[in-house]
Amino acid sequence: AAPIARRLATLARMLSSGPAAPTARPIGIAFIGAGDISTLHAQGIRKCEEARFVGLWNRPNCPVVPDPAARAAEYGGRSFASAEELCADPEVDAVLVLTNYQTHLEYAKMAMDAGKHVLVEKPSAASVAEMQEMKRHAELRGVACMPVHNYIYEPHLWRTREMIENGTLGSVHCIYVMYNIYHPEEICARLPGIVRQIGTHHAYTVLYLLGDDAPKEVSAFRSTLRDTSTGIADDRENLAVITFTTASGAIVHMQFNFASDDHSSDAWSFYVKVIGSRGATRYSYNDWVQNDKTLVHSHTYEPYPHTITATDRHFVQRVVKNGEPPLSTLDHAITAQKLLDAAEVSWTEGRHVKLDL
Repeated sequence: AAPIARRLATLARMLSSGPAAPTARPIGIAFIGAGDISTLHAQGIRKCEEARFVGLWNRPNCPVVPDPAARAAEYGGRSFASAEELCADPEVDAVLVLTNYQTHLEYAKMAMDAGKHVLVEKPSAASVAEMQEMKRHAELRGVACMPVHNYIYEPHLWRTREMIENGTLGSVHCIYVMYNIYHPEEICARLPGIVRQIGTHHAYTVLYLLGDDAPKEVSAFRSTLRDTSTGIADDRENLAVITFTTASGAIVHMQFNFASDDHSSDAWSFYVKVIGSRGATRYSYNDWVQNDKTLVHSHTYEPYPHTITATDRHFVQRVVKNGEPPLSTLDHAITAQKLLDAAEVSWTEGRHVKLDL
């Protein structure tokens, strides 16, 4: 319980409006990749008093970022000619890898070879083997490599984990993690499928809450329900369900939906419910909503940008400056990917899949 209380106190200090104590030099941050998610990370770095945005590199001829120099200027930095030039710059202390997940390992290793700390977007890499290699490389180079597991940088989930750890909820019986936020077809066409895109979030969140209670057996279904009027042909799943049991006998239900929004009176836009033998908790995006759109969302679900900022601040203030571990590590990323791999076997072969973690 004490570590959770310290985390809550730390986040309160981190998100307070008062200025941070002055440091000798702000930590220089650069981005490899300048797509949609970089906008939220730029806001997060801007709110972190100990950090300074140096610049970015984005691959040339990218339809999502046609003018990287303009985007760099928008964020208050400069545009680098190459990823190698960015990693070699002495003003850069840490690199955020924000590219497509298939290139995460390449750019993370490039940054780590240059002695830079790395914050890598989820999923951390394309496979369990690549994630394991990324972890080994960080250990070899003596630098931090932290996954962007932003959903757990949220005090309400810290409190839930504390209640699980100290026995307030009793034995955990069920965990439900639900996601129902419409994504337009043109956005889905450049995402890796909903299980990679959102399932990673669900998996590391549940692993964080469960602690040592490991997943044991997985069953999964997926589906594709497209808006055919757009003319975009895409057979990647936009609906999925993954259910698994744990070593203690608890049952976890994770659900994902890009095909439609949930605007009902008790919406499951993003929703986490934990039910134990002595109590229950609930966390919902819909308790903090602005009417303006954010990125692809029909509303601004305030917890989402909030958790990106909190993740960036934890990386800068706790991991880079103080040498502390992140709340969710590459080991958690590896276990999450093993869980999602098992789900893919389940829906492909139509069977339950046992895990040995």
